[in-house]
This record gives sequence, structure tokens and C-alpha cells, in this order.
Amino acid sequence: MILSLTGFMGCGKSSVGRKLSQLLCCRFMDLDEMIEAEAGNSIPEIFAEIGESGFREIERRVLDRAVLMPPAYNRHTSLTDQYLEIISLGGGTIMTRECAEIVRERTMCVYLRATVETLAEHLEGETQGRPMLKGNVHQRITELMAQRAATYEGAAHIIIDIDGKSADEVAQAIIDSLSRR
Repeated sequence: MILSLTGFMGCGKSSVGRKLSQLLCCRFMDLDEMIEAEAGNSIPEIFAEIGESGFREIERRVLDRAVLMPPAYNRHTSLTDQYLEIISLGGGTIMTRECAEIVRERTMCVYLRATVETLAEHLEGETQGRPMLKGNVHQRITELMAQRAATYEGAAHIIIDIDGKSADEVAQAIIDSLSRR
């Protein structure tokens, strides 16, 4: 099983994913790092060179390869009965129809949901290197969340509210939720 983590920038997908991989002794993949490795450039450089649409095409290709499943995949078996991998998605990955379908059909998707205030707090001082957050950060987060929230929820099999929680607490909440499935 591949467990994918989705949510807005700053919700802790990479931190929580790394923590989960330690707790569950499984492989962790960061889609943004995989894209940078394939392109040979940073994400801001990719955006500057080929724009968002070019970036999204690379993202779809890399995601498709990353989540290829063995034929015995069964999302309804228990956690201990299957091989597990964790992939942290980019904040906008599931905004393209193709990527949303890949995530929904080939992974157990966990949406790390946060308020705009929490996201703004987490992203304070860290907007460089995030091409989608140019301008007033709080306003951009509000705008983008208005566009994305329904898509995040629609792709998710599990939703975890992260406000006021550490990466350790969020990871444990995911494990608890998975164990109840």
C-alpha cells in the first residue's frame, strides 16, 4: 500500500511523512524532491523556465512512476498484512485531474487539513522557493485554499486536522486512523 499525504504548503506533509516512515519502518518518498532530481533544477527554477503547466506535466509523470502498484494491492487489508510506502505530495499535486485520479485510485490518501492561520504561521519567513506564494502570503493562502479545499477533501480517504499538533502527534493520529480501518 502507498500512503499519500496531501494538503496545502506548510501543513507538514514531509515532516509527518518522515516521522511515519520511522514509526512504521517503511520507505518515504518526497514528490517535490523526486521532481527536482528528474528535472535537475529546483522547483522555483522549473517554474521560471517552463511555467506551472510544464511543472505539472513533470509532476504527473514522476507521480505516475512513483505509485506503480503490485497487482496484489488491496486497500482493505490490515496495515500489518501489507508492504507500506509513504509519499509526500506537493501542495498542488492533486489540482490536476490526472494526478487526483492517480492519488485517489492508487494510494490511501491522507489530507492534512489546517486553517489559513496555521498555514500562514508555518510558512512565515519560508515563502522563498514557493512560487505559488508570491505577494501577500495570508491573502494568497486564503485564495488558494478556497480553490483547493474541496479537491483535497475529495481525494482523501482520511482527513486529519493538524492545528495545534506536532508532527509526532499528526503521525500518531494517522496510525490510529489506519488501524481503525
